[in-house]
Formats: sequence, structure tokens, C-alpha cells
Amino acid sequence: MATTSRSTKKPTSTRKSANSGKSASTAKSANAGAAEELRSFYQGMSLVRAFELRANEMYARAKIGGYCHLNLGEEATVIGLCAALEDRDYLYTTYRDHGYALMRGMEPNAVMAELFGKQTGVVGGWGGSMHMFDMEKRMLGGYGIVGGQIPPATGAALAIAYRSEAGPESEAVMCLLGDGTTNIGAFHESLNLAGIWDLPIVYVIVNNRLGMGTTVEGASAEPELYKRASAYRMEGVRVDGDDPVAVRDAARDALTSAREKRRPVLLELMSYRLKGHSVVDPARYRSQEDTDEAKANDPVPAFRAKLIADGVLTEEEADAIDDESDKIVTESVTFADESPDPSVDELFDGVYASEVANLPRRRPADPVVAS
Repeated sequence: MATTSRSTKKPTSTRKSANSGKSASTAKSANAGAAEELRSFYQGMSLVRAFELRANEMYARAKIGGYCHLNLGEEATVIGLCAALEDRDYLYTTYRDHGYALMRGMEPNAVMAELFGKQTGVVGGWGGSMHMFDMEKRMLGGYGIVGGQIPPATGAALAIAYRSEAGPESEAVMCLLGDGTTNIGAFHESLNLAGIWDLPIVYVIVNNRLGMGTTVEGASAEPELYKRASAYRMEGVRVDGDDPVAVRDAARDALTSAREKRRPVLLELMSYRLKGHSVVDPARYRSQEDTDEAKANDPVPAFRAKLIADGVLTEEEADAIDDESDKIVTESVTFADESPDPSVDELFDGVYASEVANLPRRRPADPVVAS
């Protein structure tokens, strides 16, 4: 069933306090651990923000080519989702994937080098912005085709269900998609199969309120997208995507259901996109009111201010985190700039996972007919 157990703006919790019934020393330790986790959340958000701002700059300088979609405005969603995942879980993302690559453990140098199309990139420079991939980190894309990630993610969940038993130690799949993707056939077909087959998968709609240049209300007869889960008798939950803690908690609950009950879940995370659909989109279709609302809900300064007000960070500590993020990103740009380009000899490498008979090896400069 579809539920709205969390508000889209100010989630409340009915859970008991983590300190309930504990000794003072245990409670103090728990509070210290919670504070450290909150600090790590801000570190992640700061890094993603700095990285994406620099990627935008590098694209303008023609260091990055092709399409480039940024997580600007969605940092809380990125950090909360990745905090809920276990190392053994599989993550499939959309083409807006840089932040997820960083939070899944890929080195900033290698991610930036991939954007630059260099040999030292996460996939050797052949994937670029939309195709971050690391089998060891279990991040399996980065998909350039809208909704292209949903069927293979569902297939991965089927493989898990086929080869292992449900339980707390089971693997699970998280599949991200945008709000516009909920209107394509692959979305409905995949959710239908997941519901029928009881697959361990969490589908996550990152609803930034715009499918490219079209509002959700203008494209979806039911704009409250989490309600679509009810058609497949799975749980649907709408969450404040600007709150990394609310995102983490909701994602953990959903992954627990996927692991232990083998029931799929649909999460809808309400977020904002601070820039256009891609770095070349001036977003002239957005009203000034809409733009102002997005800026007012910018999660990075809001979370920073909250942590300072709660005594988790001081202004100086927050500044130090931001300075460190800038340093990391600056180093990644230098690394990417100095890295070698892919060799033409590697042009056909990786076309198939294994050797294929009669694979074409002709390169652009080769004659069509041998002399």
C-alpha cells in the first residue's frame, strides 16, 4: 500500500529515542556516534557540491564533453541513500550519477578523470559523465537511456532471489530513477514483475519536480508518484529528499523489507534541481518563483546551519570541511588534466565482456579494403 508516513518537508518520527532505557555513559557514546555520522553527512554533501560546481566549470572550459548532468540540489538525497546501502548491495543510477559514484567509494581523481575522458577514469575514459561503473563497489551504472537501468536492476534482484535466501545478511538492489521515468513502459513492467516475484529491490524516484523541462503535474495524471506503488501491491513512501537523515532512515527501512521479506518498495524523494536538466540547459522554462523556491530549499547550507545550531559543528569546523572539499576537487582536476588520453589501439576494447568471433577491428583511419 502507498503510505505517507513522512512529510515532504518536515519528517517526524514515531520511533523511540535511541537513548531510551540506556545508561548515561552509553547514551553519551551514542550521541557522540550520531554527531560523528552527521558530520560525515555534511562532509559528503560538501564534497558532492564542490565536485559538481567544478564539473560545471570544467564543462564550460571544454575540458568535459558530451552530456553532463549534475547533482546540484540533490546532495542530501545522494548522501542519505548511500548511507543506507551496505557494501554488498547493488546500485543502479540514472545519468545524474557523479555524486553517487563518489559516495559509493570511487576516488574523486578517477571520477573527474572519467569526466575528462582520460585513461585513469573509472572506466578508462570510455564512459564519461553518464556511465560511472565499478563492479567492486557494486555500482553498475550510470545509464544514458531514460529508464535503461530499471530492467537490468530488476534482473539483478531476480538473480539474488534465485541464488540466496531472504534474511538480514541478504544482498539487495537499489534502482534510482527520475520523476519522468515513471511514465515509460519499463517502469511499470519492472515493478509488476518485482511485485509478482517478490524481488529484493528498492526503486527510488528522485522527484526534482521537473522531467527535463516538463513539470510532474504536466506529465503525470497522478503527480504523487509514490502512489503508483499501490498498483503493484507494494509499499510506497514519500520522503523529504532535502533531509539526509530522513532519506537514510526511509531507505534503510525499505532495504530491510527487500532483504528480509523479499518485498519491493517504491520511495519517492522530494528534491529540487538547482540548475537546468544538464549543464547546457538554461532552464528558461522555470518561473522565477520556482527558481527562488529551489534556492530557498538548498540542502547544503540548510544542513550546515542546522548542524551549527545544534552544536554538532562550529563555523570554523564547517569552513574547514568546505576547504577540504575544495582541495580534494582541485587535486582531482589537476590529476585529470595531467592524465593520458585513451589510445586508439584500445578503441574496440570492452565492447563485449568476453571475446567474440569476427569482432570488427577496423579503425577510422584504416582503409576499407586492404591493399
